[in-house]
Amino acid sequence: MNDLHPGRRRLLKMFGLGATATTAAILQADPVLAATLGYDERTGVSPTTYRAPTGLAKKSAAKQTALDWIAADEGTITKLSDEVWQHAELSLREWKSSLAHAKLLKDNGFTIEWGPAGFPTAFVATYGTEGPVLGFNAEYDALPGLSQKRGVGTHDPLIYNYDAYGPTYGAGHGDAHNTLGAGGTAAAIAVARAIRTHGLKARVKLFGSAGEEQLVGKAYAVKEGVYDGLDAFLDWHPFNITVPFWNTTSALISATFTFLGASGHGGTPLGNKSGLDGALLMATMSEYLREKNVAPSGRFHYAIINGGGAPNVTPDMCSIWFFVREGSPARARVLYDKIVECGKAAAQASQTRLVHKFHSGTWNLLANKAGAELLNDNMRRIGAPRFTDADHTLAKAVQKSLGKPEVGMPTDLTPLAPPAAAYTGGLATDTADISWQAPTAVLLSATYPPGIPNHNWGVTATAATHIGHQALLSAARYLAAGAIDLLEQPNLLDTMKQEFKDRTEGLTWASMIPDGNQPPLYEPPADFLKATGQSWPPKDVTWPVPPIVSTEQLGTTGPSLPPVT
Repeated sequence: MNDLHPGRRRLLKMFGLGATATTAAILQADPVLAATLGYDERTGVSPTTYRAPTGLAKKSAAKQTALDWIAADEGTITKLSDEVWQHAELSLREWKSSLAHAKLLKDNGFTIEWGPAGFPTAFVATYGTEGPVLGFNAEYDALPGLSQKRGVGTHDPLIYNYDAYGPTYGAGHGDAHNTLGAGGTAAAIAVARAIRTHGLKARVKLFGSAGEEQLVGKAYAVKEGVYDGLDAFLDWHPFNITVPFWNTTSALISATFTFLGASGHGGTPLGNKSGLDGALLMATMSEYLREKNVAPSGRFHYAIINGGGAPNVTPDMCSIWFFVREGSPARARVLYDKIVECGKAAAQASQTRLVHKFHSGTWNLLANKAGAELLNDNMRRIGAPRFTDADHTLAKAVQKSLGKPEVGMPTDLTPLAPPAAAYTGGLATDTADISWQAPTAVLLSATYPPGIPNHNWGVTATAATHIGHQALLSAARYLAAGAIDLLEQPNLLDTMKQEFKDRTEGLTWASMIPDGNQPPLYEPPADFLKATGQSWPPKDVTWPVPPIVSTEQLGTTGPSLPPVT
């Protein structure tokens, strides 16, 4: 028995059901899981007997035009990726990176609409005026603390911020979103070129997405209807293998808990009220949930945002930021509610005031078998990314530095396989909310070495090298080829749409974000607003955001005591 195919008794236990329960009972208990994992089982798909179909991908002049554009403009595409890697801009502050993507799209005939759903660095690029609408994705945000020199196989931050008491690293593309954005943009332009050259009736939309690493941009944009009207959505993500993604992901809730107290001297702490105490107590309380309150599919993790500046000053404000993940929105809410109760109890125990802010929430991904199979057939025809001896040498150096087997980069495509019968937790994406609006096909392309996780300096090291270039160019080819098949073989698009309809029958998607919830935002520089024609603040945004200020009184130090003689 392996982890991909757990036994029935273990599976039932994961979902809190008795040994006499049936798979149908599990799925009835959670209709969203029934639409994701349960659908494939219900339609007779077996991981042991499944064989991916062939003959879906067809050669055509239009497809060749799209692939030829990618081949002819490799330098332009990879230059975009490397430029964004160099900028390494954090979520919701991707000023230069979003402009770079929009410029390339505009230069290739797309019209640009800035600021959908109130996010300044988001945009919708559109080509064409009639026919089915195919959507593509671009993300371009970096991660804090993952700075790394390109092409260096040992940890060597490009930006090191000296501080005598707490040095830090700069931001870096440790999830390779520089390649993701460039690959999606290239695919959209390639399809537009084929539409123009061969007179195809179709529209292409490239969605520039802000703050994906915080799972914010798409979640709010979907709620506002930005992604309405799509016939299909095609996406990819950097990974350590190359394969179509036919699976689900975690639903996720993001929230911060700020504890407000009263500051004072650390040497005379009686009567001080520490916000840091509140945050640490919440973290400690939440840890006690893990054994008896968190299923194998559940995750929660956190970061202390402002834990104080010096040990001799009791901090009167401290925030702890939680991500809560589970296999479906309903399951995520149950776990999240338990986390919230820990926050309330921590505030009471630390005698601080709690300010709780919900930031974002997104569903788990609704995969599409037909879309995955179409991408798979095109990937088999086009072939795996081609890596050089130098690429393998760099990959092995990164693997050695991180204590992983020195196997180099993968040279073959990973076979397409159905998802396992149970979901045991993992990553999340705000593309998931799009997948409940339109049939969505996703693939992964090897952008960093096997054995290395996302969000690691090793990813940053390869994301702006020949390894990253080959991954993004391959992804662009796979997506563009699949899109042309959908346009030239309408039955394939109809099949994807019918599967989407069947999976979602009886289900109504509803955003996890409460009505009126203002997203986290940063005010753009004046030159960015001018370049994009936007004004600040966006409609329905309160700016400046009302400050959170501690107004708490110091605590009692107890009755005065007579001197001890």
